[in-house]
This record gives sequence, C-alpha cells and structure tokens, in this order.
Amino acid sequence: MFFPEIENPENIKILVVDDDPIIRKNIKEILSSEGYQVYTAENGKIALEILPEIEPDIILVDYLMPELDGISLCKIIKNNPDTLDIGVILITAAYDLDTRVKGLGSGADDFLNKPFFIPELKARILSLSKIKKYRDFLKNYQIILEKEVEKKTAELQKTYLELQIAYNEIKELSLEIIHKLAKAAEYKDEYTGFHIQRISFYSTKIAEYLGLSKEQIELIRYGSPLHDIGKISIPDNILLKQGPLNKEEWEIMKKHTIIGAQLLGGSKIKYLKAAQKIALYHHEKWDGTGYPYGLKEKKIPLFARIVTIADVFDALTSDRPYRKALPIKKAFEIIKNEAGTHFDPQLVKIFLEIKDEIIEIRELFKDQNSFNLFNSF
Repeated sequence: MFFPEIENPENIKILVVDDDPIIRKNIKEILSSEGYQVYTAENGKIALEILPEIEPDIILVDYLMPELDGISLCKIIKNNPDTLDIGVILITAAYDLDTRVKGLGSGADDFLNKPFFIPELKARILSLSKIKKYRDFLKNYQIILEKEVEKKTAELQKTYLELQIAYNEIKELSLEIIHKLAKAAEYKDEYTGFHIQRISFYSTKIAEYLGLSKEQIELIRYGSPLHDIGKISIPDNILLKQGPLNKEEWEIMKKHTIIGAQLLGGSKIKYLKAAQKIALYHHEKWDGTGYPYGLKEKKIPLFARIVTIADVFDALTSDRPYRKALPIKKAFEIIKNEAGTHFDPQLVKIFLEIKDEIIEIRELFKDQNSFNLFNSF
C-alpha cells in the first residue's frame, strides 16, 4: 500500500496541557519555531472544552494536574471514537514503572520525562506526527474504498437490472414465438380447440408431481404446445380426413414428428430446444413400437414421455373428424391399461393419482369456450 509523505509541520496541530505556565510557554515557543500550530490549556478540563474546536493531531499532557489529571484526560480521549486517533504524549517527572504502566493503561502513545531535552521533544513529536498521519491516511483510504465499493456495487446492480430486463424481453419474445407457432400448427384443424392449452397444463401438472425442478417445469410448460408443429406441412386432405387414414396416408402423417423437429432445430432458445425433442419423440412408445425411431423405455426423453400421456388422453376425450370423444372415465382406463406398453408406468401412476386435477384442467379448457387462455400460462 502507498503511504503519502508526512505533511509540512504547519499542518500539524499540537495541544499542550500543563498547569505550569512556564512549561506551556517554553514548549509552545520550541514547537512553533519548528512550524507546528501550537495551542495550550492549563488543565484537562479546559483541554476537553477546546478539543472539538482545535481537533489537534497530538496532545502533550502533564501527568499531575488539578481538576483533571493527565491519566484521566488520556482515558477520555482514547475511549471516544472521535478522538482516539489523537496521539497522546504523557509528560511526567516520575521514572517509576507503576506510573508508566498506568500511562499505557490509559492509552498513552509515548512518554516524555521532565526535565526533557529539546531534541528529544522534537523527535517524539515528529515520530508521533508520522503515526497520526498514517492513521488518518488509513482512515481516509478506508472511506475511499467504501465509496468505491458502493460505486461498483451500484454499477453491478444497474448492470444486473439491465440484464434482467433484457432477459425478460427475450423470454417474452420466446413465448410469443411459441404462441404464434403453436397457433399456426392448429390453424387448419377446427377440431383442436384448446388442445394446446390442455396439453401444456396436463404436462406441467405431471412434471410438478414428478418433482422436476422449477426450470424443467417451465420448459415443458412452454415447450409442449409445439408437439404437433410438424402437422403444418401435412396436406389438408390427410390432416382433415373424415375417417381412418390408409397406409400411405398414415406414413405421411407420421412424418410430422421429424418435420416438427426440423422446424424447431438449431434454435438457441431453451424452450424451443425442449420443444424440438418433444415434437420428435412424443409418438414413441414405452415398449418400442412407436415412431419415428422405435425407441424404448427411458431412451425416450422424459419430456416426450410426459407429453405422450397428455396428448393421448386429450385425443381420447376430444371430438375428432372420425369419431366422438370418449367418456373421461373410459380414457383413464385406457391410459391405465397401456402402462408399460404405450406409456411410462411411473408417469401413468402419477397421472392417475392426480386425475381430479386433470379433470379440472379439462373442464377449464373446454372446446366450446370462445376465448384464448394461452397467455395465462
């Protein structure tokens, strides 16, 4: 650490406290000739009265004085946080150890014995001046550091706030993109209604009861509505056919998983990354008989396994061009019976445990509702 040079003597204030006027006069003349600012007080009580006004750097105080002796004055000065850095030299005619111990106990920084030599007085004043100025420097340096820390902290807080605002803007943009894409995928199909909303909330509810992290739950909540984005490329005569698809038509329909993954691929948006896997794998089956790759069990990504249950349940309980919706009770039975074949058994168990909440979601997002609740995600 860099320490500044000691300032000129005229910048050092010294208070001489002694009940002997001759000693006060002599010390003042000696130190004033060296350039120091010198003040005097005839006892400790007066010294305390003028202390706030003078703000001395060093006090020379006689050990024995009326009203308030040097030891008592030293204790008062050193026990006050506003004055404890003042250097105190105790002047005493006593050479005994007990006097010095008392002086040190009171907080005195140095001693000067009567009669003293002028060179010794000057040397002790100079030494204590250095100590006092170093103390002042350290105190000011600490204040500077604290201000710098406050400044940097404020800058960091501002930067954090700006980043948070930018993050929220990116998030809002990402969700808007998802909303637009999801609506585009469902645009041609008049039967889908609130399908994407129900899929999102079914999937979110399963993820919550599975104990996934807050971030994972958010990813599946916003990624699941894009599970069928690939259907945007399926010809209308197949997508809207009023009856079962033939073999060739079914092969074309199955391509929507790969097409959806291609549409969503290459994005840096975390929601779209999650949506890509969901779109690609949500028709895989636990026993390996699904498409497009015939993956089995836990080789199928978890998000896709969750959405598979939500998607099938919603399809079973919704009207389609080729059939009417099944009763909800029947749909739950089908989900239960296909645990371990079509679906992950653990996820089926959770789905059945929360059937009341699933039904509530189903009722909230009935297809006859005319308002769009997608933005309530």
